[in-house]
Amino acid sequence: MARLEVHVVSPEANVYSGEGDMVVARGTDGMVGIMPGHAPMLIELAVAPLRIFEGTTEREMILVDGGFLHVTPGDVTRVDVLAESAVLPAEVEAATARQRVEELRGPAGEEDHRVRTELARWEMRAEHGAG
Repeated sequence: MARLEVHVVSPEANVYSGEGDMVVARGTDGMVGIMPGHAPMLIELAVAPLRIFEGTTEREMILVDGGFLHVTPGDVTRVDVLAESAVLPAEVEAATARQRVEELRGPAGEEDHRVRTELARWEMRAEHGAG
């Protein structure tokens, strides 16, 4: 059966390399699902978890803070994610993330676009982080 070859990188690290049957991501224009044989595509990613499935089972989740997802078809469909920042949930301490969310929700904080983006990043990490 055809599979996907998935690579997630950030400026800091090669976060994930492996295979899967489907990748689900949130682009800035909505959700996208990638399966083997998908057409070529390049999308801008939102701050949201990227999910890698094996069959109907979610095998891996990666917390992606924006960037781009590129699909290259061929004998093996390749999905490359070039993320501004990306971490595995086990690498995030949820309590620290919740504390950062509270700091960012201070008065006038959500008015600034950069603060809203940072808040979305930490809310995702608080929801999906370990502990």
